[in-house]
Amino acid sequence: MPQPRKRATIREVAKATGLSPAAVSYALRGMQVSGETIERVRRAAAELGYEADPIARALASGRTGMIGLLCGSLEDLWQQALAVGIGRALKDNDRYALILDAAGDPARERTLAGQLRDQRVDALIVQPVDPASPFWASMCESLPVVAIGDALAGARTAGEVVFDNRTGVTLSLEHLGDRGHRRIAVLTPTRDSTPDRPADVHVLAEAERLGLDIEVVTAPQALADATEAADRALAAGHRAFFCFADSIAYGVYAAAAGRGLAIPGEVAVMGYDDHPMSGLLSPGLTTVDWDIDGIVRAAVRMVVGAVDGRPHRRRIVQSPHLRERGSVGSG
Repeated sequence: MPQPRKRATIREVAKATGLSPAAVSYALRGMQVSGETIERVRRAAAELGYEADPIARALASGRTGMIGLLCGSLEDLWQQALAVGIGRALKDNDRYALILDAAGDPARERTLAGQLRDQRVDALIVQPVDPASPFWASMCESLPVVAIGDALAGARTAGEVVFDNRTGVTLSLEHLGDRGHRRIAVLTPTRDSTPDRPADVHVLAEAERLGLDIEVVTAPQALADATEAADRALAAGHRAFFCFADSIAYGVYAAAAGRGLAIPGEVAVMGYDDHPMSGLLSPGLTTVDWDIDGIVRAAVRMVVGAVDGRPHRRRIVQSPHLRERGSVGSG
């Protein structure tokens, strides 16, 4: 039976190129040597089948190459797309994402964030369930943290890509109100344990300003649960919906279809993140576009810069754009 091939060593690469092991190490990392030397070393390493030992590299550099990505809920299709984009962008920067799901639970979020820190990730990207938790201040003292969506109250983050929820909520409620919908069910994944999320706070203030009758209802992002929450709202007489995730809005479509109610003729519905599926519905879902590609680029640039000691702009405010399709008729 053939024996597995022994891993080529950095000394063998050094011997093949006539360089010292230190020079080979620098060349493999693209540091402190000429481009010609880098190319020569990498070519020799490929011919010998040399691969850097990740454990040894981590011990030598004090870095693991791993970035924790803690998602608020991966039942939300938009957050799934965000995780895919960040994972790929990190790989393009020679990092790897360790992706975990807080499942919308603040206690689970804190536990998982602590576990990622204890596993020595180089940094953490989080779309927080509970941005107001005092836990984040101590977390940011122990490793670089980049927040997406909401700022972490009282915490010194390495970077923030925050959503201009005030404008996003205003665009959505004004769009519904301008079309004659005065009684609106707001479906949000926010639980009673996190009542101070900025978007949820602003929706109540903005509804009062616009003279709208608002009922805020908790609705998970999973399709079956969102459909159940929407069906209860329909049974209570609601016919206009503003959903804080397109995934929740899909539940309104399903519940309306189950009751034989037409969108937009009998039910109006708006989403909030412009998932690609939203344009394929019939009618297409009117929603708010936050530029997910721009969010990915900004968050990855911030986290890589923080790890490498080259910090970038610390705060970016992401502006919303109304994506009007056909799901909001006249009230």
